Amino acid sequence: MSRTVFITGATSGFGLAAARRFVADGWKVVATGRRHERLQALVDELGASNVHPACFDVRDATAMGAALDALPEGFADIDVLVNNAGLALGTAPAQQASLEDWRVMIDTNITALVTLTHRLLPALVARRGVVINVSSVAGVYPYPGGNVYGGTKAFVSQFSLNLRSDLHGTGVRVTTIEPGMAHTEFTLVRTHGNQAASDTLYRDAAAMTGEDIAAQIHYIATLPPHLNINRLEIMPVSQSFAGFQVHRG
Repeated sequence: MSRTVFITGATSGFGLAAARRFVADGWKVVATGRRHERLQALVDELGASNVHPACFDVRDATAMGAALDALPEGFADIDVLVNNAGLALGTAPAQQASLEDWRVMIDTNITALVTLTHRLLPALVARRGVVINVSSVAGVYPYPGGNVYGGTKAFVSQFSLNLRSDLHGTGVRVTTIEPGMAHTEFTLVRTHGNQAASDTLYRDAAAMTGEDIAAQIHYIATLPPHLNINRLEIMPVSQSFAGFQVHRG
């Protein structure tokens, strides 16, 4: 029997790669995103019988609810929720950062994630499903300019652990994936479209790819039902840790 995965942010990066990975394994995918043309391209690529597109901004709770209510037969029974949609905006230190950027990150990375999770939890409990939340190493390791983005991802990681505690005995599994540097549209979005900055960051870095993270998402989703990975932190070999800052003078 075919299983169904609900993936937010499926128009690029980890989400797009995950949609392809799951369909290749015979799953049905509910793919969400803001860009209708990209969702349609995904349907054209993978087939309407395999992918149901749900076009909405995850920050819009009303649109989210309408999309969930409109899920057609064959896609309505969700076995796995992949909360992938998220973003970083800006690289400035906190005292110079845009408050609007902060609000967008909080609304996207936290509020939208908990809203969708809350809506789907009863069905996931009934189906003994899986919740996979995409966090970041930025939620574990501080760095200059990480301010609110790192804070939102720390929330995602802790919320996931607390969620797993609450769901004890239900059979629902909860995992947080905490990726390090991955070459996606992430930096292009973070820098408000600065392609040169993105190219510079990833040049010769041997960063991870969307497919690398999609493989981990698929692996977690297909584990035997008696196994739960609580947190999966993953980096490219080329990335490690920086030292503490010391200001002198």
